[in-house]
Amino acid sequence: MRVVIGEDLYLLREGLVHLLRAHGFTIVAAVESGPELLKAMLDERPDVSIVDVRLPPTFTDEGLQAALEARRKVPGLPVLVLSQHVEQLYARELLADGSGGVGYLLKDRVFNADQFVDALRRVAEGGTAMDPEVIAKLLASNARNEPLGRLTPREREVLSLMAEGRSNAAIAQRLFLSESAVGKHTANIFAKLDLAPSDDDNRRVLAVLAYLNAS
Repeated sequence: MRVVIGEDLYLLREGLVHLLRAHGFTIVAAVESGPELLKAMLDERPDVSIVDVRLPPTFTDEGLQAALEARRKVPGLPVLVLSQHVEQLYARELLADGSGGVGYLLKDRVFNADQFVDALRRVAEGGTAMDPEVIAKLLASNARNEPLGRLTPREREVLSLMAEGRSNAAIAQRLFLSESAVGKHTANIFAKLDLAPSDDDNRRVLAVLAYLNAS
């Protein structure tokens, strides 16, 4: 699996290179600035890119802007954001097209290599890998929108876990519910948000996130 890394901190960048190589990934580019990242993503067309939000030259939003521009030119190009902060505006924009292959993890909440590698593979395969804190903030920022406001507290819990990329079985285990109960909650969520259910968990999660983004 071919990977591009955009990270300005040398030790973290090199650490990611060594970690991923040890897990069988091929690093096709490891760069430290926004312009370099955009070029690498477009030239290499990697299976997935790891992107820090704030990169040189201004350390504001170069990483996210590079990722967004690359996905505009290559729809669905997989991107996993690895940041210290929840950038709500950019998270929404990244999720808006609903084409899949998107992740957003917080650096201080990645607790082991297996967790990170699993998230990276999920994004590369067109799925989602969202930190619960990112989802919570996106949901909170949309809480006053009427369609989302129709959801019960339990449905909001289910929606949050769906947005992390979890299956109905995983949600049931997490919330101590039966799978049939989760299925009913999921059907209610789609009905209240005017979204057609899908057999593809990743597409349905992206549909919900895209809806929240557009609200």
